[in-house]
Amino acid sequence: MDYLLILIGFAILIVGAHFLVDGASGLAKRFNVSNLVIGLTVVAFGTSTPELVVNLVAASKPNTTDIALTNIIGSNMINVFVILGLSALVYPIKSQLSSRRFDIPMSLIAPLLVLLLAWGMDDTVSQTDGMVLLIFFLWFMYVMIRKSIKHPEELVAGKIKPMKLWLAIIMVLGGLGALIAGADLIVPSAVRIAEVWGVSQSVIGLTIVALGTSLPELATSVVAAFKKNSDIALGNVIGSNIFNIFLVLGISSIVRPLPGYNGMMIDLLIVALASILILIFVNSNKKHQIKRWHGGLLLLIYAVYLVWMISKPV
Repeated sequence: MDYLLILIGFAILIVGAHFLVDGASGLAKRFNVSNLVIGLTVVAFGTSTPELVVNLVAASKPNTTDIALTNIIGSNMINVFVILGLSALVYPIKSQLSSRRFDIPMSLIAPLLVLLLAWGMDDTVSQTDGMVLLIFFLWFMYVMIRKSIKHPEELVAGKIKPMKLWLAIIMVLGGLGALIAGADLIVPSAVRIAEVWGVSQSVIGLTIVALGTSLPELATSVVAAFKKNSDIALGNVIGSNIFNIFLVLGISSIVRPLPGYNGMMIDLLIVALASILILIFVNSNKKHQIKRWHGGLLLLIYAVYLVWMISKPV
């Protein structure tokens, strides 16, 4: 029954995120907010809302904080190793200069910062750490807004149309309600599955929960690769990874300090390794692409990690 509940939870989560983003975008457009601002806020936040709500639910309960941490760390691993890996196999992924100079390095700094902060607080991401992460997030958004004002053509906000006020409000409230309902199904089901399998919550958080909350990124990036808009796939994944750590983990640890779990330091280093590999890939050829064989290598590394992680003692 728990397997069915967690699948239903993921489905509700994805629908909720879709309704929330569409409703909020339509509402913002109705009040004459520019596509630039909508793209940098509502649309950019959209793919991270499943992680955010699942984390808030997990962090609000003292016995599920492992899921709050591993959901973010696992999602960032899956974003690069699995989603970018699959997208690159479909079509080589090109990178923009701004991504190589700022976005990808920021996605490397993020896990290293968490590693540094947690190491200094007995392997705990404290409320103070959360505030530091949010300061980094605000700085990141400031840089992004400045860059987007100078180069608006780099931002793809899509065609956003104004929406009737009553419909936008219903969609926003309905989306939020669905996100909370989905998270309330996922978190306890994940805990019970961990107990049945005889593994730690961290294993379930790094795999099942992380994969489920990464489904919006997976769909967006693979579809973009099929359409040969591969730079969108890279921007989507890197942006999501930065949001996940600086914003989602920052808010979660302010709600409740998040104690570390066995293997957290290694997992954070693997997230950092993912960004290092992307930097190497995009700077190792004249076209600045993540090539198909790069994608295959990313998937292979994740498969090896998965076998090691599942086989290690609880």
